[in-house]
Amino acid sequence: MKVLVTGGSGFIASWIRRDLLAHGHSVLVMDHQDRRQNLAPGEEFFLGDVRDATAVTEAAAHVDGIIHLAAVLGTQETISNPRPSAETNILGSLNVFEAAAQYNLATVYAGVGNHSFRLIGTGCYTITKSAAEDLARMYNAYREGGRITIVRPVNAYGPGQSVARPYGTSKVRKIAPAFVCRALTGTDIEVYGDGTQISDCVYVEDVARAFVTALEHTVQHGPTEKPVEVGPLTSVTVNDIARLVAEYAAKVTGREPVGVTHLPMRPGEVPNAVVSSDTSTLAQIGMTAADFVPLDEGIRRTVDYYATEWLPGYLAA
Repeated sequence: MKVLVTGGSGFIASWIRRDLLAHGHSVLVMDHQDRRQNLAPGEEFFLGDVRDATAVTEAAAHVDGIIHLAAVLGTQETISNPRPSAETNILGSLNVFEAAAQYNLATVYAGVGNHSFRLIGTGCYTITKSAAEDLARMYNAYREGGRITIVRPVNAYGPGQSVARPYGTSKVRKIAPAFVCRALTGTDIEVYGDGTQISDCVYVEDVARAFVTALEHTVQHGPTEKPVEVGPLTSVTVNDIARLVAEYAAKVTGREPVGVTHLPMRPGEVPNAVVSSDTSTLAQIGMTAADFVPLDEGIRRTVDYYATEWLPGYLAA
């Protein structure tokens, strides 16, 4: 099967592409930035933006299925500038769903783990991603050719995730690299809020396997009845994650574990929030969270990656 991966140069996409290739599929990578130099054997590149309906339809004409990841990310970032996320996450998804229906293509859409936040107020990222979920349900219910499975991962983490300022160039702060980079440089980890909020994390390799398995299921059986929620069996707090990172980074660096500094929550973040998943929904595609990489092992792999692949270059700069 040849699979179109939109947003194909991103963090999760890179792992999904690897899993697709490992399971005998070929990949058409679609991205609005030309990164064809990173292609592996079995991959082709399509330069295009999901906001361009013509480009999406042309890409869809050459594949057997779609994994739709392209999105504008960020919580407080999309509050201060909501238009790009609305254009990409809603209209871009509409273009993907329309092209998929035209060619009767099985499609997997990347939903958002904190979808429930839109009922209590949050950033445009969650609002727009949830709106696209509603569109997916409409296509499945009323449009001929509508074959869309929604996969909702919680916070994906692991090797290769982009690093935000001041340690990297990314404009969006992600929990794992933000914590790991500070701990490896001997700087206290910054936690927004009191850290008691639940923010479940799932290792990116497991996320990738869920997306690919969901697509294979959709090809054979049609879309799942409920969104597939990808996360761990046991929930943890942000403080728990910070402590794990600090402890393992200390083993790597040979220093004492760094401390934790608490900062005011940012716009769009919800005090006492719970970001978790109903892992029973994985059974719809024959998976179980019991097989996922445990948090402590995933943190170990992630810290080791940044210690060897990121830290030397940062210290030399």
